[in-house]
Amino acid sequence: MAVNGQWCLIESDPGVFSELIKEFGCNGLQVEELWSLDESAFTDLKPIYGLIFLFKWKGDSEEQGKVLYGDTEVFFAKQVINNACATQAIISVLLNIQNPEIKIGDTLTQFKEFTSSFDPALKGMSLTNADRLREVHNSFARQNMFEFDSKIPEKDDDVYHFVAFVPYKGRVYELDGLKPGPIDHGSYTDDWISVVRPLLQTRIAKHAATEITFNLMAVVGDKLLDLQKQLESVMGDEAFVGDIKEKIRVEEEKRANYKIENIRRKHNYLPLIMEMLKILSEKGMLLPLTLKAKEKIAAKDAPKKESSLS
Repeated sequence: MAVNGQWCLIESDPGVFSELIKEFGCNGLQVEELWSLDESAFTDLKPIYGLIFLFKWKGDSEEQGKVLYGDTEVFFAKQVINNACATQAIISVLLNIQNPEIKIGDTLTQFKEFTSSFDPALKGMSLTNADRLREVHNSFARQNMFEFDSKIPEKDDDVYHFVAFVPYKGRVYELDGLKPGPIDHGSYTDDWISVVRPLLQTRIAKHAATEITFNLMAVVGDKLLDLQKQLESVMGDEAFVGDIKEKIRVEEEKRANYKIENIRRKHNYLPLIMEMLKILSEKGMLLPLTLKAKEKIAAKDAPKKESSLS
């Protein structure tokens, strides 16, 4: 668990990010994972308020778009602490949503108003020190058996990075906290996703030969609320009612699974594990079980070794 003032690493998972949004105080939103860049994959999720892209950062800068310097109307914060970049990407989306029906809640509204006159560096520092946001973020910390000293990443260490893409007043912006300002990717007419899809395709293709670790998530409207509204509007039409009820069932089941997974993420199993090991040791069972486990592993690996030698 991160100590006071620090930010922990969290999983890039739609269930985690959906609960983050909810605990920040936002209503009417959820996060969905995208498994394809096909146009149909985006169509099923609309309206999409922002995209969060995770990739292995290699230090090479992208040539696409125009970096904007100085004051900009779009909310943009510099990245101050690496471990906070997941939450920073989400907040970058939330604070740039233009739909008045989406309520981001008091915490983020007050933060946006407080930092409205700050430059990107000071906004980033303010975000890093926002106690409530850090508290929610750190509630998803993985429990560690031991505390390790933090270190500067070595040359060969994998470093992953989040960036956000948002539509804002007719233009598409990339919000990358490692850049000096938001990146303007141009205007759009009806569908801002049509601007982002080729950008992502190009970037993934650029690294596809050596890298397969990418993750793309969309901040979208609350699907359950939308389905419930649809159900009310088609009452009496049995064909549509049955289809919508099935979609509601699937969505509710998915959220129930998310809830269970997040409870497991947050629960500290270490005291239970340590107590079990202590009891096994006191009863003289720990060493025999350890040796038995090693024998099973050796027996399992033996055919592989024989196969490799033949």
